[in-house]
Amino acid sequence: MPNREARRSLGRLHFLEIARRIIGIRRDWRHKRVNYAPHPFAYCESSELLSDAMSEKSFPLFADLNLGEPLLRVLKELGYESPSPIQAATIPILLANRDVLGQAQTGTGKTAAFALPILSRIDIRQSPPQAWVLAPTRELAIQVAEAFQRYATYIPGFHVLPIYGGQSYGPQLSALRRGVHVVVGTPGRVIDHLEKNSLDLSRIKTLVLDEADEMLRMGLIADVETILQQMPEIRQTALFSATMPSVI
Repeated sequence: MPNREARRSLGRLHFLEIARRIIGIRRDWRHKRVNYAPHPFAYCESSELLSDAMSEKSFPLFADLNLGEPLLRVLKELGYESPSPIQAATIPILLANRDVLGQAQTGTGKTAAFALPILSRIDIRQSPPQAWVLAPTRELAIQVAEAFQRYATYIPGFHVLPIYGGQSYGPQLSALRRGVHVVVGTPGRVIDHLEKNSLDLSRIKTLVLDEADEMLRMGLIADVETILQQMPEIRQTALFSATMPSVI
């Protein structure tokens, strides 16, 4: 495994090249519409929901998205009836086990856009992590983990673990040994655990890269690629970004 300084030097790679390698895009996704071609990839941009993802259909309710009673119950308690554009565009695609590149600004509900379909497909009986979310900062990792726990209020036995630098390894290692269903982590701390052989990535079904543009800006994309090399090749991948850098 290359040292961290060498990995960070690779972070200058163009965002488009990174996206192609992470998701395996085989098309020019500057043509901004949801792609229903055989390759299981879709580009979702919240501003284009009605024309591209839903055609002339009426705006959906969460109850129309096949999320299951435990999630619908907590959404009702939270006062959420209708999904935001990015949620309505991406939730059905992720439930169908397709890869997604989603563009949405902060505050548009993108965490729920990937958390709800992940929770819908979690097997509570399986203790190794089934989904990973990579976040650029400790604050975002904690925020996303808290959102998962809140949405899973009525899913008994569900466990999510945030892992990030600045926190003792002890609690993180203990939680991993007990078993967690979703891990939300910063790339640097995830690599630290990989080097300690304390992570089991063999059962990963879904990987989410949250705020991918911020990871690029911080020089973390090379760390992300190192993590990807340790994950099963057959998995679902979702990449969310607030912006599309000018190199695209």
